[in-house]
Amino acid sequence: MSGLLAGKRLLVTGVITDSSIAFSVAKLAQENGAQVVLTGYGRLSLVQRIAKRLPEPAPVIELDVTNPEHLAGLADKVREHVDGLDGVVHSIGFAPQSCLGGGFLDAPWEDVATALHVSTYSYKSLAVAALPLMQPGGAVVGLTFDATKAWPVYDWMGVAKAGLESASRYLAMHLGPKGIRSNLVAAGPLRTMAAKSIPGFEKFEESWAERAPLPWSLTDQEPAARACLALLSDWFPATTGEIVHVDGGYHALGAA
Repeated sequence: MSGLLAGKRLLVTGVITDSSIAFSVAKLAQENGAQVVLTGYGRLSLVQRIAKRLPEPAPVIELDVTNPEHLAGLADKVREHVDGLDGVVHSIGFAPQSCLGGGFLDAPWEDVATALHVSTYSYKSLAVAALPLMQPGGAVVGLTFDATKAWPVYDWMGVAKAGLESASRYLAMHLGPKGIRSNLVAAGPLRTMAAKSIPGFEKFEESWAERAPLPWSLTDQEPAARACLALLSDWFPATTGEIVHVDGGYHALGAA
């Protein structure tokens, strides 16, 4: 077996369609020698169908990251397919419609709490649930959207991503003594299912097309997926608490 992730065992969350970043991560991981286990929730049969489009069909485990019972049983379910994990990919985010599209001032706490639970707290929850399966040298990688700025229409999801970025740094601090890394990839806008659920998402598309120093494709998930694979590999053994931008360089520019 050869490849960047030869012999690695990965748990990948967030595969809903083959246009998701998570699908691209799973596909490239398999092509680079990894064993992949997927998780899904709500539309499990859909995830199972998508899993069959990978180079090697991958097993799918049901996981609701807000359900304590699902989290408590995760390690045992994963052991049915692999004997441990070398990496975990968190590609999970959700916010009720009231939290997006310009409704920042009106979104009720109940909806904001849902966004923070699913999109932020779950990063820690997933890592802790997978911890019994992991050894020194392992890695947790999540996906964010640059939370150093306030973006039009992103609203409370932007707040959730800011929390995610902070949570990754704290996870890096607490998992570091165990030899486990925590890093994030900040991808530019991509036409995924999650993006389509954001009212006014075309504002991101227009801005990136005009200003990103490198040409930016809204339909190419592979650059972000490659960054995830690099962080999961042995080529970043001393990097943790980091955010790697894969956005065509947009984040490096000042205001127009």
